[in-house]
Amino acid sequence: MIIGGSKKDVIENIKKNVENHELNKKAELNDPVLSDEEKEKIISHFFNIRKRKTSFAIKNKLAYTAVDEVSKQLDSFIEIEGLSNLDNIKDGAIITSNHFNPIDNIIVRKLILNKYHKNMYIVIQDTNLAMPGKIGFLMNYLNNVPISKSPSYINKIFNPYIKELLDNKEYILIYPEEEMWFNYRKPRPGKIGAYHIACKYNVPIISCFVEMIEEEDFESNGFKKLRYKLHILDVLYPDCTKSFKNRKEDLKNRDDFLKREAYEKIYGKKLDYKFESTDIAGYWAEINIIYRRKRS
Repeated sequence: MIIGGSKKDVIENIKKNVENHELNKKAELNDPVLSDEEKEKIISHFFNIRKRKTSFAIKNKLAYTAVDEVSKQLDSFIEIEGLSNLDNIKDGAIITSNHFNPIDNIIVRKLILNKYHKNMYIVIQDTNLAMPGKIGFLMNYLNNVPISKSPSYINKIFNPYIKELLDNKEYILIYPEEEMWFNYRKPRPGKIGAYHIACKYNVPIISCFVEMIEEEDFESNGFKKLRYKLHILDVLYPDCTKSFKNRKEDLKNRDDFLKREAYEKIYGKKLDYKFESTDIAGYWAEINIIYRRKRS
């Protein structure tokens, strides 16, 4: 499923980022740009609407009804491998996965619904709360947790909220890659945040990697349709014999290694960061269609 029309400029941004070895840099276009004051305002609104419990419950249900409709369309295109790896996990965890599409959280959500019969929480960028229309509604009323660079917010609001969720045995999806790179197959080195949280609250990391498999059919804009296989790689625990700094670095390195290993096994090639158009799942289909149109 392709969301957002043409992706040529986004793919060009991905290519430039790879060439500059800026593997966590933004690639999407037209994301909201907000001042610190505007970010503070939308985050305040986000938490205030949750205090109106009846109103929020209704809108939360409406938001998940919309997500369920998309999930039904995707369900036959999603396969999950390694579910038994979670047999001993019942008390909440941080989930990490590659971030390549607006719908990739639906793939991970299927895992949590199947295994634990509940909705997971997702850490999102604060600017996502300012998106217009239906997307903005979903950002505000699903089980999301906005992240901000404000130290005051992190210490006084974000961390206590995360602790409350983990104490309640919830599952929280965090994308260590931070920025979404459209249909980019390769796992990118993670930032430290997810592993800091896992070590701070002594909870495991559920390490996942989503494989993208091209179909023969095409989307309306020329990309091939995709199937997805979610690989549950392992459950990683913080090594409490290490100092806190080394503990979270060790956890990050182990997760990065699992994702690299999965990529190389699945796609049959060594992981490097030299850009090839085949790094973007389905992308050659667009090039070929344009070529055929010119020939006809």
